[in-house]
Amino acid sequence: MLARRDKAWRIATVCTLASVVGGLFGYMIGYFLWDTIGQQVMDFYGYAAKMEEFAALYNEWGFWIVAGAGFTPFPYKVITIASGVTHLDLAVFMVASVVSRGARFFLVAGLLWYFGPPIRVFIEKHLGLLASAFFALLLGGFAAVRYVM
Repeated sequence: MLARRDKAWRIATVCTLASVVGGLFGYMIGYFLWDTIGQQVMDFYGYAAKMEEFAALYNEWGFWIVAGAGFTPFPYKVITIASGVTHLDLAVFMVASVVSRGARFFLVAGLLWYFGPPIRVFIEKHLGLLASAFFALLLGGFAAVRYVM
């Protein structure tokens, strides 16, 4: 993006689409390989019932879990596979992925487009922490509204 600032938005669009398609592959890995491999491992260790509890909780908060991983430095690929394993609604997964990955890539594109090379060091050092803090505050605000009001 720094080399071709005039193409920052196009690059952000390509990155968003590629990331979401990659996330869909991760979802399919979790969705289709769980029954052949994952379930047997959980049964062997006696965690099958706990997995059902985890899946229920995961699906209740699925949009926020995917959005958080998509926007923050948490490994998005882990969440894509977990979303498939728990059979998170595919539409929820896709919307959360497009919104969060798009927000992340377009934020970086916007900063690089507007400020140019001087912002690169700031992004490399602080963007992950700031994105995590922003998402935690956002989620905390929604939780506060839900439980306080």
